[in-house]
Amino acid sequence: MDVRDGDIIFQDGAEPFPRTLPDNCVEYMLFILDDALEPRSLLTSLETVRKTAMQLCAATARDYIWQRDSFQLQIKREDGLVYLHGTTDYGDSIEDEWLIVYLLRRLTTTFSSLWVRVFDSDGEFLLVEAANVAPKWLSPEIDSNRAWIHQGKLQLLPLSASSGAKRPLSLAEAVNYIRLHPESLVHSPFMEAEAFYRLEKYPEIIEALMHHSLITIPRKLAHILHEQPAAIAPAIEAFYLRDPAVLKPLMAASPDLRFPPRDLVTVSVRFTKVLFAQVKSQRFAAPPVWSPIFNPIEDSVDSHSKQEQGTLARLELGMKVASGFEMLASSAEGKNNRLAREFAILLEDVEEDGDKVLSTDEEIASWPDVTRDDDEAWLDINFEDFDRELEGKRRDQTEKKTGFGDTQTQADLRKIVSRFEDFLNNETAGFEGAELDDMDHDNDSSEGDDEKDAEEDDDENDDESSDDEDKAVSFDEDQFNRMMREMMGLPSEDEITLSTMAAWDGLGGKALDSAEEEEEDEDIRQLAAQMEAELKSLGALKLDAKPEIAKALGPNAAPRDKGKSTAQAGEESDDEEVDIDYNLAKNLLESFKSQAGLAGPAGNLLGMMGMKLPRDEDEEQEEK
Repeated sequence: MDVRDGDIIFQDGAEPFPRTLPDNCVEYMLFILDDALEPRSLLTSLETVRKTAMQLCAATARDYIWQRDSFQLQIKREDGLVYLHGTTDYGDSIEDEWLIVYLLRRLTTTFSSLWVRVFDSDGEFLLVEAANVAPKWLSPEIDSNRAWIHQGKLQLLPLSASSGAKRPLSLAEAVNYIRLHPESLVHSPFMEAEAFYRLEKYPEIIEALMHHSLITIPRKLAHILHEQPAAIAPAIEAFYLRDPAVLKPLMAASPDLRFPPRDLVTVSVRFTKVLFAQVKSQRFAAPPVWSPIFNPIEDSVDSHSKQEQGTLARLELGMKVASGFEMLASSAEGKNNRLAREFAILLEDVEEDGDKVLSTDEEIASWPDVTRDDDEAWLDINFEDFDRELEGKRRDQTEKKTGFGDTQTQADLRKIVSRFEDFLNNETAGFEGAELDDMDHDNDSSEGDDEKDAEEDDDENDDESSDDEDKAVSFDEDQFNRMMREMMGLPSEDEITLSTMAAWDGLGGKALDSAEEEEEDEDIRQLAAQMEAELKSLGALKLDAKPEIAKALGPNAAPRDKGKSTAQAGEESDDEEVDIDYNLAKNLLESFKSQAGLAGPAGNLLGMMGMKLPRDEDEEQEEK
């Protein structure tokens, strides 16, 4: 067994284990491919690129807070290749990944001989972004090492790079092909526009990704955050994940805290919007040492004083942040995180020097943006506005442009809807996504293709031209209703029984005589009776209507008649009230409840049918 291109290769020829990235990680490789460059000068050139990259990052994202890891580069040697390599764990902040792509693309415009490959735990995510306009021969099974960024453009290695075979390329093969055939790479403006669509909002979006909020915290913590603002990221992650072993000392009756709630000050702290949403949305009972501070303020809030409510909100947020730093301080030494280690060193220095190094009130007042408190309206999602944006409707000009009303979000939502419409228009799309019927024919096909392949290519072109004729997506509501009624076991509205069918129009069939009709009706009744008996024996027809189900369905829900059906007499009455399958309703309600307020199959189906169910209220709110 040996390792080649990061894969584990077995000596007996068994399939290798491909190297995979951890979740939420992006990896990038930077190559200098210049035949005129001497090998001994390569390291010097790579170091120049690395220094320029770090300077670009510092200038572009000076005040940015990385979720977990920052942009970083080191020289790496592997399989005879020498290049710059970096891996960043972006956690829950997908914007960290796109900021790195923006920096790498900018870097390729500075160095003409620089080639960059970037991918994440999902694979070639740039090609995923451009999947709507990607060539037919390109599939996730063979796209490895084919997408490169050079001079700000997205370049694609053709199928000929693998000698016409549909297989993935190794890193060494890809680099060697670029060296020998740089003119053969494919550059598609359409693919590039799709792949780099998210980069259009950079670098202006970097400031918009930040959020400043006033919080009340101990003076020592305020001093540390002023010295190291980026430490807020690992602290909130520690609070957000909350290891029970680390949380237990904090909840003790007499804890020994590094940041006790004494000498409190109110300062503005800089978050990213992801970090602020994580700490703001968490429900967290105040530790015992904080409770005496909350009690008098909570009692005064009953008077509905806006000022007191703001004081309580700042104190609650500060309590969460301070608790996060307590958890971080107790586990910083064991964390593989540069910011956590730097925080531990700074905390040790502050504790050694004592309170004399802490900032005074006058010094705190001179800090920049010390009283800045940004609006939190972006946290509130108005689902009516969301539906309106999906439909492409704009807000009134007099309305405040926040949340889903801002220009960039409108463009993003409309792009999502556009891609979904393209998917619906694609007749070759299956349940796993857009599937292509034939992946064997492309512009880079080998010389051994026969006439049959050419004929199939012509057929594909004809199919493509016919597919292009239907550009708009039309939603057939009647067809959807029929499908839903069939799934739910209800009779279709236009159902016609054999007893009323007189002829087969358009097929040249003859009318059924009365004897045949009666015989077929009797067969159907017998089959239905057998199915009913079998379902009853399995308990599938035991319908137990419960009050809460009827309450959720509303006043229009008719209870099932417990008496015997008129079907025993042979047929049902035309004006008989339609029964509601309470088992189905119960399953739908349980499925909707299990979504916990998030998107899910039950909520989506009910919403498409025009039914909106209320969310469960918390027990505390019900008691109030």
